[in-house]
Amino acid sequence: MVIGWDIKFRTAWPYYMAQSLAATAVVFLVLLVLHRTNAVVVASIGSSVYILFALPESPTAGPRRVIGGHAAGLLCGGLWALVPHTSPEGCAAVYALAIGSSLFLMVVTDTEHPPASGTALGVAITGASLALGLSLMVSVTLLSLAHRLLRGRLKNLL
Repeated sequence: MVIGWDIKFRTAWPYYMAQSLAATAVVFLVLLVLHRTNAVVVASIGSSVYILFALPESPTAGPRRVIGGHAAGLLCGGLWALVPHTSPEGCAAVYALAIGSSLFLMVVTDTEHPPASGTALGVAITGASLALGLSLMVSVTLLSLAHRLLRGRLKNLL
């Protein structure tokens, strides 16, 4: 396999540039909200940004799924973090259960957003707090708002 340019890049490069810059600006604002103390959920937020700005027409990019999915991840990760887990096996079990239960909750509530399972893992690792919950929900709401405001200007890049 040869790595090369996306065939659409020649004609769609303005979208590639604009959407990448918009994603960068929104992530900057989100990182200001999340702070370094909540960095464990930043990876899942980064994955959400990819979906919202590279695949804006994806069903998983809708606000119900972005906000609801991360809320499910926060809830499941927070609940499983309460289970004592000091051994490597206990940690692995709790983290796996946080991911599995977040997947289940998202599917049952029709809020499927794959990066939100990363939120469940991050919260299970660090534990939930009011500050983390608020900053996470403000962040995903900001992402969804930006996605909504840019609707019609964003194109699927894949």
